[in-house]
Amino acid sequence: MKVYVKEHSFGAGKWIYKGYKDAWSALGYDARFYTDFSEIDRDDEYDLMAIDADVKDDNIDTVMKARRSYVYTQPNKFPLPWGSHPNFVSLCPDHIIERLNKLDNVRQWCFGEVTDNHHKWRNVNYIPLAFDSINYNPVEDERYKFDVCYIGGWANNGFNEKRKIMIDHFSEIKKLDLKCGIFINRGVSLQQEADILFNSKIAINIHDAYQREMGCDVNERTFKALGLNGFLISDDIGALDRWFDDLPRAKTAEDMAMLIKEYVNQDLTEIKERNRRVVLDKHTYTHRVEELLSL
Repeated sequence: MKVYVKEHSFGAGKWIYKGYKDAWSALGYDARFYTDFSEIDRDDEYDLMAIDADVKDDNIDTVMKARRSYVYTQPNKFPLPWGSHPNFVSLCPDHIIERLNKLDNVRQWCFGEVTDNHHKWRNVNYIPLAFDSINYNPVEDERYKFDVCYIGGWANNGFNEKRKIMIDHFSEIKKLDLKCGIFINRGVSLQQEADILFNSKIAINIHDAYQREMGCDVNERTFKALGLNGFLISDDIGALDRWFDDLPRAKTAEDMAMLIKEYVNQDLTEIKERNRRVVLDKHTYTHRVEELLSL
């Protein structure tokens, strides 16, 4: 059985879909990246992971021929200001949505909790992001023993809201005069990221403005930081209640700095071991593939 996974060349999608591809492979599937439907061998039986942009025109034969397809449906409406931005509006026209809703071999899913934003889609399934336990293999390294660490990009969603949020947080953390490993758009390799998160005392997480407002999804860093570091201080996102309701959470940049100051001198060994085990037992991409297969 072949499984085709949409390939992304940059951003978080590059690592998210690599995690998915390798998870499919780990479960015994012939997993392959594709960038265009023309690369798919339509004569074979296959499963397909896709995003709604792939079915934006009238030609959905590929989806219809798939034995079981997973279509990532972006929400069809968001609160302002995001509701008018193409990043947050489904690219799939209504008449295609209607056709997809009638197909028994299509399973519709998204990374965020299903709300009335998905009102046009039938039976959208919530499959959150996860930890890539296959590709992250950290090693102990004294160079990366930071008191607090964060690795990411500015993640401009078109409104560039996250930059200010991040700067506000980092400005407060800087006042603590700790050994900080803050790497933004620095081209950190997969191995370096694993080693920094694993060796640091505390990992922090910062989400985008729409995630803070809506509370429907968390970023991949949530699972990655807990899977590698084990202790995470996150900004306050409602979706965390579903799995990690005991995480220290900050409503403001000042709150995050205070939490870091509170925990940085504590022995976090037991908490880290517990959280790492929870992620490995429940929140890897292999687990997410198993959820998809169960739909």
